[in-house]
Amino acid sequence: MKRIVFSMMLLFGIHAAYAQVQNRPNVLIIYTDDVGYGDLSCNGAKVIATPNIDRLAQNGINFSNAHATASTCTPSRYSLLSGRYAWRKKGTNILPGDANLVIPTDITTLPKVFQQAGYVTGAVGKWHLGLGSQSPVNWNKEVTPGPREVGFDYSFIFPATADRVPTVFMENQQTLGLEAKDPIAVDYHKAFPGELTGKAHPELLKQPNDPRQGHDGHIVNGIGRIGFMQGGKRSEWTDEELGYVFNNKALSFIDESLKKQKPFFLYYAIHNIHVPRMPGTEFKGKSKLGYRGDVTLEMDHSVGVIMNGLKERGLLRNTIVIFSSDNGPVLNDGYMDQSAETAAALDHRPGGIYRGGKYSAFEAGTRVPFIVQWPAKIAGGKKSDALVSQVDLMASFAAMLNVKLPAGEFTDSRNYFSTLTGRSRKHRDFVIEQPANSALCIIKDGWKYLSPSKGPALMGAVNIETGYSTADQLYDLNKDPGERTNLAGKYPQRVQALKALLEKVMAE
Repeated sequence: MKRIVFSMMLLFGIHAAYAQVQNRPNVLIIYTDDVGYGDLSCNGAKVIATPNIDRLAQNGINFSNAHATASTCTPSRYSLLSGRYAWRKKGTNILPGDANLVIPTDITTLPKVFQQAGYVTGAVGKWHLGLGSQSPVNWNKEVTPGPREVGFDYSFIFPATADRVPTVFMENQQTLGLEAKDPIAVDYHKAFPGELTGKAHPELLKQPNDPRQGHDGHIVNGIGRIGFMQGGKRSEWTDEELGYVFNNKALSFIDESLKKQKPFFLYYAIHNIHVPRMPGTEFKGKSKLGYRGDVTLEMDHSVGVIMNGLKERGLLRNTIVIFSSDNGPVLNDGYMDQSAETAAALDHRPGGIYRGGKYSAFEAGTRVPFIVQWPAKIAGGKKSDALVSQVDLMASFAAMLNVKLPAGEFTDSRNYFSTLTGRSRKHRDFVIEQPANSALCIIKDGWKYLSPSKGPALMGAVNIETGYSTADQLYDLNKDPGERTNLAGKYPQRVQALKALLEKVMAE
């Protein structure tokens, strides 16, 4: 009899925990890497199918005019987590793997907003925002500051990107699998004595690199990386395991939040589809688009694993899921993996109807997939052309949670929670875009102004049009989404108005 009573109490306790968690929505941001607007079948891709992501769109809102703040990864991630444009702070462009933390630890951040509201917060996947405060970083002990100091209770990451050393997992800011007798050292200038590099030993590579782009340093798993590394042999991961490990860690974090009877905020920064594209073996050769297509399938699979995990735990209905990307697409970005050739042969257009791509000032650089699902509050199958920016997630969720942002603390983030959840058509008055050379662009009322700048019109190594020009550029995105006709000469007053607005925002 006692066993029955205990079992009933345990069962009641589990249900009570779930009920308590469900009082407030869980929040999951699935942040992918280098995924273009046209890479998803729900956005028009014909050569490849992304059924799990499509299901998010079918059950939520698919935004067609959403923007990352930059066309490269570090500044976009900085803006999403800090609520501030990255160009306001020096040193926030693409970081090397041994960079120090660029997000100040004394400011309000998106995860800190959730902490203030009583959430358990976690970061899983790619980080690329720097670690520690001293150079060189000591990878052989806990590295601080890091994710914890910017608001994450738990983190399981790799430090930068998969094509940069150190190629290790870090859990709560400590390197996994490290042996004291084999400490890690990292250098971004010269190889260590006896180190095998892709440049010196191309015969060891299972994925050839493009010699123009610097992926010929330290060899891990038969792939050359940017930078040089010594030691930590048992700590190095293999590319094929990344998706499985990160999925498991994401679900484990969710389970831990249930044990704590608290709602969760999870920033799941999927490493796909960034180079080097080396999918889990079960996905190799499964698409028609080379390894880039294969890792797109793996990315979609990861979304399915996490969504099924939410469903199995009874959390799907009251979890807000946001799916997006840090910047636009790139085909050849350092490795010769047939991505450009297969896309051309099958007319796959990763940027959709938009011009440019990663690094670019043109629209494909920052106009990214953006889907919001919340079954408890959002009717499925909606589409929205509202102008939205990832920088607004901090203020929007602060408003949802009734967390007041400090009055004296400047941020660029604004509350558009009602727009993100489909209850309003109100959209941003303007968005600012940051290309790789930081010559800013601004969009307002469908008009886009590109600041004059120096630089090549075409980035030859990646075959992407940059949008760089020494002349003013103005495009009517409503009539000319492909940015083919420069109207700056025809509408000089509009150019001056947008230029003045941009200068005003920059001076804030």
